[in-house]
Amino acid sequence: MRWNSIEEFYSLCSAAAQVGASSLGAQVFIYGFAYFSTYCRNACRFCFYRRQNTRCQRYRKDPERISEIAQLLERSGVHLIDLTSGEDPILYHRSRFEPLVRMVRLVNDATDLGIMVSPGVLPRSALRSLKEAGADWYALYQETHNKRIYSKLRVGQDYGTRLEAKLKAHKEGLLIEEGILLGVGESCDDRVDSVFEMKRVGASQVRAMGFVPQDGTPMQDYHSPSIVDEMTTMAVMRLVHQNELMPASLDIDGLKGLELRLASGANVVSSVIPPKVGLAGVAQAQLGVDEGLRTVDAIRPHIERLGLQIASKKSYAKWIDAEKERQSGTAN
Repeated sequence: MRWNSIEEFYSLCSAAAQVGASSLGAQVFIYGFAYFSTYCRNACRFCFYRRQNTRCQRYRKDPERISEIAQLLERSGVHLIDLTSGEDPILYHRSRFEPLVRMVRLVNDATDLGIMVSPGVLPRSALRSLKEAGADWYALYQETHNKRIYSKLRVGQDYGTRLEAKLKAHKEGLLIEEGILLGVGESCDDRVDSVFEMKRVGASQVRAMGFVPQDGTPMQDYHSPSIVDEMTTMAVMRLVHQNELMPASLDIDGLKGLELRLASGANVVSSVIPPKVGLAGVAQAQLGVDEGLRTVDAIRPHIERLGLQIASKKSYAKWIDAEKERQSGTAN
């Protein structure tokens, strides 16, 4: 999107930040991140961990190790742990999701953190089991709601099946996070359509992330969108989703753009990863991880410089309880 003046752009971002503040005040929530398996059965053209890519590091972390990392993250001050993986063939072979359910149960028993699961498209029975084990959130990004672009990004994956999984999770009592990828051939109208489609599916957390070209993928020569492009989309998203959570991700360019994303209406900082525990990021697999630049201590000065503050665990738990109660009236 092109702006007639810099004043127009800053007016939009300022309005978005004010709307965000009307919901949470000066509070910001912090999400820890644990990419527990980088194996994936899919061939997504944009993803570093697509099954054909031989240039990425593959690993699997067992549930006990992830529980230890969750406790480490809790001590550092995060409010939630996002348990993410590719669609690991071991889990999806004959729908053997018990290791994932066990992981959630162990983390739930060992911490007081919120728990988000992001393992790909799951059947309703698995979603129900994860909810019973202690999961609060199910994150599943459509990336785009333009079906033509979707088919090019997520090769061989049915658009409707992915969308329906979110609706099933909602009915099981899980909160939904939905997200879009910017700079993959979509138009401004496509982005607007996505913002309102997220509203339709009842997402409690929404995000827009700029595409980062990945080595060894069919889209490695694409260009990333500008931070202004991302901020504009986030600001519009905040004006539509006034009471939902919206992350500023450290997974795009680390600390570099954190304050700009928070100034666009974000009220969550995501992708906090403890150093030297062998975990990778998604869009930026190693960016700032072992240097300690994706920790609570590293991001705190950037949050406080904007007049914001990291919320208490009690505040996050209160928000979750209120949102679950609100969503329960729409899930049936």
